[in-house]
Amino acid sequence: MSKVDFGKLPDIYFEPEYGQLYEKMEQGKLEQFHFKNDVGSIYYQFIKRPIDISIDNNKYYDIVTPYGYGGPLIIDCNEKYKTKLINDFKVEFQKYCNEKSIISEFVRFHPVLDNARDFKSMYKIEGIRKTVGTNIYEFEDPIESEFSKSARKSIRRALNSQVSFKVTEKPTSLRNFIEIYYSTMDRNDASNYYYFDDEYFSSCLKIFKDQIILVEVIYDEKVIAAGFYFVYGKFVHAHLSGTLKEYLHLSPAYIIKYATAVWAIENNIQLIHYGGGTSNSEHDPLYQFKKKFGRNTEYEFCVGKKIWDEEAYEKLCKNTGTTSGITYFPAYRYNSSN
Repeated sequence: MSKVDFGKLPDIYFEPEYGQLYEKMEQGKLEQFHFKNDVGSIYYQFIKRPIDISIDNNKYYDIVTPYGYGGPLIIDCNEKYKTKLINDFKVEFQKYCNEKSIISEFVRFHPVLDNARDFKSMYKIEGIRKTVGTNIYEFEDPIESEFSKSARKSIRRALNSQVSFKVTEKPTSLRNFIEIYYSTMDRNDASNYYYFDDEYFSSCLKIFKDQIILVEVIYDEKVIAAGFYFVYGKFVHAHLSGTLKEYLHLSPAYIIKYATAVWAIENNIQLIHYGGGTSNSEHDPLYQFKKKFGRNTEYEFCVGKKIWDEEAYEKLCKNTGTTSGITYFPAYRYNSSN
């Protein structure tokens, strides 16, 4: 194994500092696996989590990719040698998991980079849902081409009602955003998983200040909605956003998307990626909303599952009163997640 050239990493989700942001959330530690052979190299970062159930007095772990997207990533390889590279990687990673007492692995692959395609032989891969983006690069007028007619109408109406916007590069404070974000999570009865704490936001500003834009929607001199976006190379990623309930009639969420697109066009961005809905249904309300801003651009979000130690996995399921055949993965964590 050798070190990877981080200058070749194609997106923020593969940066070690990004992964470290989610150690607390996942209750584990970020680790990296750098693989290189004579035909290419693969980089993989993940969070190694202790399993709070012992088997035969032994301590075990599982691994998960950090919040967002990730997975193993081919950094360098000639296409005709890709199968050899992946097969060799699998052998070495199996050894690594055995040595580290890692039982199972859950991967959230990157939908835009489509790295799931390269690792079909290694994982049980499932397409979970579609994700949506605004393609800035391929359209002369991305707003006209990608935004739906109804979205453009809502945007014009809001702007004519004296709604304005502000895009701040490298923000020094997220105070207004955090208040609006929390109010939105409260309104939507969101899971605790999405209530990022002050330490998280402070770390984002400290580590990734240069890769953040804050989009604020303003009405009557008051910030009524805000979006937190990561900027990395040719991508802009919608990370978190929120709106104040009493101003929803002004369509502030539409203005967030519009403002971001205007900024992206001015700054030579190629793609704004919004993610997907909360389910795999084409009728999912969040997916349908995002689709209004990406009529021609969508991707498939895939997850990968792998059991590296079948015997230990079955014992853990038995000890937790779960069956290994349930959809939730890893099954032995099902009860603790509810």
